[in-house]
Amino acid sequence: MVKRTIWAVAAVFIAWSILDFILHGLLLRPTYEATANLWRPMNQMNMPLMSFVTLVFTTCFVLIYGFLVGHKSLISGIRFGALFGLATGISMGFGSYVYMPIPLTLAFGWFFGSWIEAIAAGAIAGAIIKS
Repeated sequence: MVKRTIWAVAAVFIAWSILDFILHGLLLRPTYEATANLWRPMNQMNMPLMSFVTLVFTTCFVLIYGFLVGHKSLISGIRFGALFGLATGISMGFGSYVYMPIPLTLAFGWFFGSWIEAIAAGAIAGAIIKS
């Protein structure tokens, strides 16, 4: 179980890093550029801290799945990811929209991006950590 958990953390971390690049670096890039006054310049962003935050979030996601989901399978992983992603997506997208002057399109992007990333992570965790 420990080896599978470590593999799942590594696989989800890599998947989230790739999906984050696609979402934020490619798809949402024009929106970020249009709202540049809200963000730090790229040379001021702390990428090691961002990677650490992603690693901690990944570890928590996989451990919650591993400890709290009874029957572990690909389907239960996808279900867990979908529910987890709904919660984080609403919080990140629309929760941020409530108090930040971001465009609604960015809120939708964060919502759907978080949701899709969590579903992918759930599928990965479910495929690696099985009952």
